[in-house]
Amino acid sequence: MRIAIVTDAWDPQVNGVVRTLHALTVELSRRGHEVEVIAPCQFRSVPCPTYPEIRLALAGSQAVGERLAAFCPEAIHISTEGPLGWAARRWCLAQGRQFTTAYHTQFPEYLARRSHLPAAMFWPYIRHFHAPSSGIMAATATLREQLAAHGLTRLRPWGRGVDLEQFGQDVAPPDLFLQLPRPVQLYVGRVAVEKNVEAFLSTRHPGSKVVVGDGPALARLQVQFPDTIFVGRQSGRALAACYAGADVFVFPSRTDTFGLVMIEALASGTPVAAYPVPGPLDVLTAASGCMAESLEQAIAGALQRNREHCRTHGRSFTWEASTDQFLAGLTPESPQPALYELRAA
Repeated sequence: MRIAIVTDAWDPQVNGVVRTLHALTVELSRRGHEVEVIAPCQFRSVPCPTYPEIRLALAGSQAVGERLAAFCPEAIHISTEGPLGWAARRWCLAQGRQFTTAYHTQFPEYLARRSHLPAAMFWPYIRHFHAPSSGIMAATATLREQLAAHGLTRLRPWGRGVDLEQFGQDVAPPDLFLQLPRPVQLYVGRVAVEKNVEAFLSTRHPGSKVVVGDGPALARLQVQFPDTIFVGRQSGRALAACYAGADVFVFPSRTDTFGLVMIEALASGTPVAAYPVPGPLDVLTAASGCMAESLEQAIAGALQRNREHCRTHGRSFTWEASTDQFLAGLTPESPQPALYELRAA
């Protein structure tokens, strides 16, 4: 099948959306599908306010449509609600083409954290974007229930996976970890306000705190928490070593839709401490982590979990199964009212 994926999140960004799409395209290509990714790097772009490393493409529906038309896709998937996503949406509606979308990011909560406005103000934007989609892919049951409560009902499951060759038990911990007071408490991800990293760094559980990642809040947190070890962005074997060498992985976010880093930690045998919120509630089991409104309590509980149980659970998430769900979700259930949606857009 010829599959076009339109995304505002792509290289050189480092986040769960980009990693998911990379793994997906690799697996789709391995199966013989032809994939065309339309991304910001193909157009003129400007830095996103407050996130200069994220580029916003300056491309309208004509420019995006020309690339889609040239590729002649059998299926079109719009992955993000950014400028390219809106441009592709307008082109599809004008051409009467069906398309699927994905809900990767809790934009209402994300924007609420940054603007100090209620999340309810931003839900009309989400509803309008996804309403004409023939299938809205979401990673967890809790997320699909949330979208359904907002009137978005054409929902498809699309879970996530782990690179089982990279994350596992046969990885030596970093030399740095061998010198640290135990337990080593690890965070991996963007260092940004919506990730709630400060909540983790404010805990008082004995041991050492390590942060892997980069982001706009990094400089402030380095000053605010001088006892924390910030090792910067890691990838490949170095990232796998950090997961494997930690005693507990702390996931402080309250707004993530899934939390790919959680299953990478679990596949490495490291239990997860988190809040009882969407994402952790869908991913973690009683044997693989601990959830509590007190992160200190969650950390203490997670440290009692059996690492082999964690590893078994983490390795149950595969990109093969994720790709199966993605392909199944591409099939629309019914024709969409393209002309009406075009006038309303």
